[in-house]
Amino acid sequence: MDTAVFSAASLFHTDDDSDDDARRGKAQVAADGESQEQALEYEERLHKFPGLDLSIREFSCHQLNANLLWPGTFFFAAWLAKNPSVLEGQRILELGSGTGALAIFLRKTYGVDITTSDYDDKDIEENIAHNCRVNNLDLLPHIRHTWGDPFPVLRPDWNIVIASDILLYVKQYPNLIKTLSFLLKESDLNGQRAGCTNITTKSGEQVVMRYPMFLMSWRRRIGKDQSIFFEGCEKAGLEVQHLGDLVYLINKKN
Repeated sequence: MDTAVFSAASLFHTDDDSDDDARRGKAQVAADGESQEQALEYEERLHKFPGLDLSIREFSCHQLNANLLWPGTFFFAAWLAKNPSVLEGQRILELGSGTGALAIFLRKTYGVDITTSDYDDKDIEENIAHNCRVNNLDLLPHIRHTWGDPFPVLRPDWNIVIASDILLYVKQYPNLIKTLSFLLKESDLNGQRAGCTNITTKSGEQVVMRYPMFLMSWRRRIGKDQSIFFEGCEKAGLEVQHLGDLVYLINKKN
């Protein structure tokens, strides 16, 4: 199998988003059941993360857009590499893990306790397991969860929930917010001194980050759609802070 070397820059399309639309069109074909075989085609690529290259198998097409690594993953990895104190000693859950690349990077680089999760789909889970194996990593715990459905863990105890480039579909925002609200408001950490950490933003501002927290990078489309998501979070009793570099911190309101 040929291995292609990819970098974050190669995923940007400054002129328009026609390539993204084409990918979504292909994914819809699979979703309509017209080409299930196509959804299982994949290729292996070598991706550059901070201080680490990872071989990641990506679906050529997947009905749930869990097929490719998007720019937010690489920029979020770079932001976390600059702020490693956020991760120290924390239990982490990733939403919308897709290929599992970000979780694999964090586990291999920082040895964090991290669990992947994505839509209730066998192929996604098996592909994350494959990517763990080819990068010489024990399989990561994985949770199949469709946003908005009852979460399979009744008392979540993750200190940090992370995600990158998951705001693709506006119609899914209420479901994502429902899942986030559960993870942050029903966390076992709320009844104890969960602690906090401080970071300094690019502008020099000191920000206190309280656990449990949701950290998200969003690079693909910045515009009115994202404001719908953040406004929905506020209405659900969550507070949103922009930390710079298009990384956002979301907590339960005090």
